[in-house]
Amino acid sequence: MLNRLRGAMTRLFTPVARVLLRAGVSPDAVTVTGTLVVVVTALWAFPTGHFLAGSLVIAVFALTDSLDGVMARQAGRSGPWGAFLDSTLDRFGDAAIFGGIVLWGFGVGDDELTATLALAALVLGSVVPYARARAEGLGMNGSGGIAERADRLLLVLGATGLVGFGLPVVVLTVVLGLLTVASAVTVVQRMAKVRRQARALEVAPSDGAAGAGA
Repeated sequence: MLNRLRGAMTRLFTPVARVLLRAGVSPDAVTVTGTLVVVVTALWAFPTGHFLAGSLVIAVFALTDSLDGVMARQAGRSGPWGAFLDSTLDRFGDAAIFGGIVLWGFGVGDDELTATLALAALVLGSVVPYARARAEGLGMNGSGGIAERADRLLLVLGATGLVGFGLPVVVLTVVLGLLTVASAVTVVQRMAKVRRQARALEVAPSDGAAGAGA
């Protein structure tokens, strides 16, 4: 869903990227700084119940997640290292966000159900990008599904922000439950997609061999 907005985000961040590059800021520095802010904010604000403040700060840096990529393209430095760094550090950010909610639920929030669902959403959410990465490592496409990373972040940050604004915690609980199910469905969708590609690769050599012998 949010991935469709990347074109607009690129146009929005292009002037900012040019300013940062002229100031000598590297794309990697932006990636690392953004991740540090997200991790520190999530692990402080969420466990202590500061949902609104934490959600707003994290949302700002989540929205600028593509800024480093825009900078790399502007500087002609796009490559595998930047993509690897961005993807790897994204996992730290995701873990901090959901982990912060887990700590809140088992701590000051005293809400074991919400904490358990947050943990389940974190675990299943981490399998989603692994499925894609493993598929690409095997030369196949494992993207897609109903709950990609941007969608998961939008939902969880929206829920924590609303709870911080005064809505009942059940809103967060329900959203985490939906995210858990959606992440599981996304994993299955990606597995099915890779399975179809694998079967096609298995059939293709046989067809070629049959044609050669005819």
